[in-house]
Amino acid sequence: MLDTALLRDRFDEVQQRLRTRGPGAEEGLTRLAALDAARRDILPRVETMRAERKRSGEAIARAKRAAEDVGPLVTASSERSAAIKRLDAELASIEAERDALLLTIPNVPHGTVPVGQSAAENQEVRRWGEPRRCDFTPKPHWELGTALGILDFERAARMSGARFSVLLGSGARLARALTDFMLDLHTREHGYVEVEPPFLVGSAALRGTGNLPKFEEDLFKIAGDWDLYLIPTAEVPLTNLHRDETLDEAMLPLRYTAYTPCFRSEAGSYGADVRGLMRQHQFDKVELVKLTTPEQSYDELESLTTHAEEVLKRLELPFRTVILCTGDMGFAAAKTYDIEVWLPSQETYREISSCSNTEAFQARRAGIRYRPTGGSKLGFVHTLNGSGLAVGRTLIALLEHGQQRDGSVILPEALRPYMRGVEVLEPMR
Repeated sequence: MLDTALLRDRFDEVQQRLRTRGPGAEEGLTRLAALDAARRDILPRVETMRAERKRSGEAIARAKRAAEDVGPLVTASSERSAAIKRLDAELASIEAERDALLLTIPNVPHGTVPVGQSAAENQEVRRWGEPRRCDFTPKPHWELGTALGILDFERAARMSGARFSVLLGSGARLARALTDFMLDLHTREHGYVEVEPPFLVGSAALRGTGNLPKFEEDLFKIAGDWDLYLIPTAEVPLTNLHRDETLDEAMLPLRYTAYTPCFRSEAGSYGADVRGLMRQHQFDKVELVKLTTPEQSYDELESLTTHAEEVLKRLELPFRTVILCTGDMGFAAAKTYDIEVWLPSQETYREISSCSNTEAFQARRAGIRYRPTGGSKLGFVHTLNGSGLAVGRTLIALLEHGQQRDGSVILPEALRPYMRGVEVLEPMR
């Protein structure tokens, strides 16, 4: 959620920067400014009238003690109370509309974000590794996994419908190995605290991270009277760990990591990556979340991104890192790096992680403040998040990069201890 003081003091700048996100991104700003002006007009009037009512009450009490006629004073006080009640109702209506409108306006892009309208205008930052060029026609992961006997989409569809999968045998072990490998790397070497959060959260938690109200159609809600949703990412419970808390600056930055299943309806993505593991309704992910001071946050974004990249380096998977342009960023992000892994079957890089700084956008919605060491006034923390990594997409890259002409798949050395020494996955005969 944007700071209303920022909107008031730098309205033209905020409007211009939001316009770079694309048509309609700044929609509602003019109405928001009008509501804020009306609110600021009413507040001092109400406070003045309340002070007058208090003085009037004291005057009535004195008049009664002096046996004077209090009729005119009581009438004036009643009229004033009625006026206060009307203004309070008007103020409540204005604030309700303002708060609802604030929840629909995206974050302001950071000044270092390139201006553009689509992924074609994202800017490459760096590459690592050499993309594999096979001397045979590489197979896509769904063919490899089926031939290996580790992936089953048909049985999953009979149980749950499209965009679900079953991992079997070495496939299930591989997913578990990847999860353990990522968590060990992030906790032992990168300094994150592992968390096992709830996989169901209330609407307040989703509002805090910006998933509600804008992206409700992409969420799975529990039926009945429950105010609970399946989490779309561990970013939601990890960020909300400190909802409505005030942290001491000395505690920051806080770094959390968690494995969770994630659940998304993928609304609006029909026809895109519907085959295989790329875009599922249920998938596993290891998430990275940081809470920092504003001064730390962009250095922490750089390190968070390198922590996600390190997973791919250890797994010997070539990748590139791009900075998203204004028109391709997520709703809550002020700046985002996407990490894209090379897939031989598609001969292109595909996203495997997004690492974002939301600045105070989520913290303001979730009420996460910090107390500066010097004793100055409270501020909002900056929150950051990134995939470290999506397990299914990493499994895709491992299968496709490790594939051999005979259909076997060689696993990277870093993963073999987690696979109980298994070095090669062999196709069924």
